[in-house]
Parts: sequence; structure tokens; C-alpha cells
Amino acid sequence: MARFHAATITPTKADLIADWIPTQSWGPDASEGVDVIGAFRFDDPDGRVGMETHLVTTGGVTLQVPLTYRDEPLDGAEAALITEMHHSALGNRWVYDGLRDPMFVVMLAAVAMTGQGEALGMAVYEDRWYIAPTNVRIRGGGWGSERVPVDGFELATDDATASVLRNDRFELSVFRRPVPGPQPQIGLTATWEGQVDAVVLAEVRERQV
Repeated sequence: MARFHAATITPTKADLIADWIPTQSWGPDASEGVDVIGAFRFDDPDGRVGMETHLVTTGGVTLQVPLTYRDEPLDGAEAALITEMHHSALGNRWVYDGLRDPMFVVMLAAVAMTGQGEALGMAVYEDRWYIAPTNVRIRGGGWGSERVPVDGFELATDDATASVLRNDRFELSVFRRPVPGPQPQIGLTATWEGQVDAVVLAEVRERQV
């Protein structure tokens, strides 16, 4: 479960995305405006790291922007730090590129291989719990009942074609610019209001070593 708070965030998520993605090799030209489609979240088993993937459009291109939010700096991840954010309910948060945050990659691989889906968004309002829905729906799965490792991934390449991460058994390809396509044998797709054809977010293949 992901708990949402009524809070003021500085900078806003939309602003930090718009400022950051033009600086990346897979990003748009800085002159292009950015429109947010929506987002989905993963659960942190330890309950400390916020993990959220935003889908945006810019210049006619759809981008997925995975972010993590931490309550303290991640050791050894200075190059992955995007900005420091102030959250009026949670305090200072360090915002990282999700594909360079090991916890995000673990959960991405796990969801892509099991199809268990995104975290359920919940919020408390006037002492009652409410669902905080998102218009983005994801679908994963394809692996069997065998227990498999989803940690130890290292980022090998990161460009507009695909961001490729590998561990000792699997290759995880994440598409910063997802486009419509068939459901991968093992992987993750997304749909949203107005997007009938699913776009491919990620694909997992077993390495031939």
C-alpha cells in the first residue's frame, strides 16, 4: 500500500521532471513542454522508500520517468540524485533516478515477472480511509512458480532505445520511451484513459551465459 498525504511539495514533481529530463540522453529538447499522464507506485518491503513511475508526454513522445523518494541520501548514488525536495508532511526527501536505485529495480523486476501489480494508493481524510486511484494501469507477468533472483542488477546502457540492466541470470530492458506493442513473454505494459493499446514499459529475458 502507498499512503498519500495532503501536502505541499517543493519543487513539485511535475516541475522537477520538466527540469531534469531534458538533461538526459533519452529526454526531449528543453523547449518542449511536459504534460503529466499519471503515475503508478511500487511497495517498499521495508516501508521507507517511495517508488513512483510517472508517465508524461512531450513533443508527441511518451516517456516513463521512474523516481524514488528517500528520507536520507543513498550511499554511493550521488550521480543518481536528481534534487532535494521538501514535503510539508514528511520533511526533506532526496529524489533519485529510479533505474539507479537498487530498491526500485528489485521491485520493477519482481512486478514485471509476477504480474502482482502496483501499490494500492490510499489516503486518510477526516478520519476515514479512501482509495487514491491513478488512471494508469500496469500489467506484468510471465514467469512460473520457480523462485528467482531479482536483485543484483547493474545498469549497462541508458539511452532512448532502452535502458538495459543485468544481474547474474536476467537482462531487464526498460523503455524510457515506451511505445505500443504486444505483451512481452515476461515484462510490463501500461494503459491509461485514451490509450487503448498497451505500451511496453519493460521486458525481462533470461541471459544466455
